[in-house]
Amino acid sequence: MLGCKEKTIEKPRPVEKIAFNPDLAEELKRMGEVDQIAAYIPQGEYAKLSEKEWNSFKDSVFTAHQKRLEEIFNKIGFVGYDRAGKEGSDNFWVLVQHSDHDPEFQKKVLRKMKVQVDSGNATPEYYGYLVDRVHINMGEEQVYGTQFEFNEFGQAFPKNITDTTGINARRISLGLTPMIERMNEMTLSHFQMNKAHFAEKGIKEPKLYATD
Repeated sequence: MLGCKEKTIEKPRPVEKIAFNPDLAEELKRMGEVDQIAAYIPQGEYAKLSEKEWNSFKDSVFTAHQKRLEEIFNKIGFVGYDRAGKEGSDNFWVLVQHSDHDPEFQKKVLRKMKVQVDSGNATPEYYGYLVDRVHINMGEEQVYGTQFEFNEFGQAFPKNITDTTGINARRISLGLTPMIERMNEMTLSHFQMNKAHFAEKGIKEPKLYATD
């Protein structure tokens, strides 16, 4: 009688534990602080720059940051909470978000970010923002309606989107607010930032959209 061979039971492979990297988190924080200066209206000493000088400064910041981001990305992929904490992960995202001069790079990051979002290791709302940013930069329509333009009255409206069917369901699935609420938030923010300009046009308060 032939003896039965014992079945070999494969032991589960241990899950690789990703170590938190405080140096990376700090670097991304510093980069994020400079990014926020370049991304908005010039303040303080920067307000003294000419338009050409300001644009040159912004371009140099975004280009230098994107180069460093690509080095990080090629080594470890999208930076999740485990590697740099929520703040570090979100800083990585916003820096990628402002790398509009290289949409192919943004697109590569987007695919890796989706994996981290699905595992609860990155911010879902920000994934929606990057999806739309990539679509806009590729000449395609938005999916979640996170990118805006403003009309002559200062009202925000989503750019490059023709069919908004189901958009609120898509937004809510990522934790984003309903479309009309976000449009009013953006309208209010735009008005506050450009109050003097609107005062010259006789517009004394933001023109918000009616809500139910």
